[in-house]
Amino acid sequence: MLKKTAWAVLGLFLLAQLVQPDVKNPAVDPAADLEQVFNPPGEVMTGLKTACYDCHSNQTRYPWYSRLSPVSWWISQHVKEGREHLNFSEIGRLSPADCAEALGEAAETIQEGEMPLSSYTWLVMHPEANLTDNQRNTLVAWLTANSGGIKEGKNEKEYNED
Repeated sequence: MLKKTAWAVLGLFLLAQLVQPDVKNPAVDPAADLEQVFNPPGEVMTGLKTACYDCHSNQTRYPWYSRLSPVSWWISQHVKEGREHLNFSEIGRLSPADCAEALGEAAETIQEGEMPLSSYTWLVMHPEANLTDNQRNTLVAWLTANSGGIKEGKNEKEYNED
């Protein structure tokens, strides 16, 4: 009975490999990316790229295990939801008010320890995304300062020129 169950599980696993999600990254317009729009300091950009960009940009790096179903389905859904909530590759396309809100929410979720997700930093999958307190504080301070700057009166022309 155990042998039949093992063969059935293996068969289902192999069949699941035939159903793969689309994991192509959308095209990136550098002019709309946070890096070009805001020109953050190096330590901020490094923190964002290592802890945030895989799920919150069009520059997702898919690891080898993201090609194995059903893990591929789970990762694809996480990335889709992450991009819908906040996409650093598209931040320059937002209105100043929406951008301020997005940066403020990002600061809040990082400060509260809700991001990066524990499922992303779990075990040895993405150890670089485990932010130190100093890295977390640096990101929160920068995101908060920039969301406040937008809220405090930059008009859309000034916002897009920075």
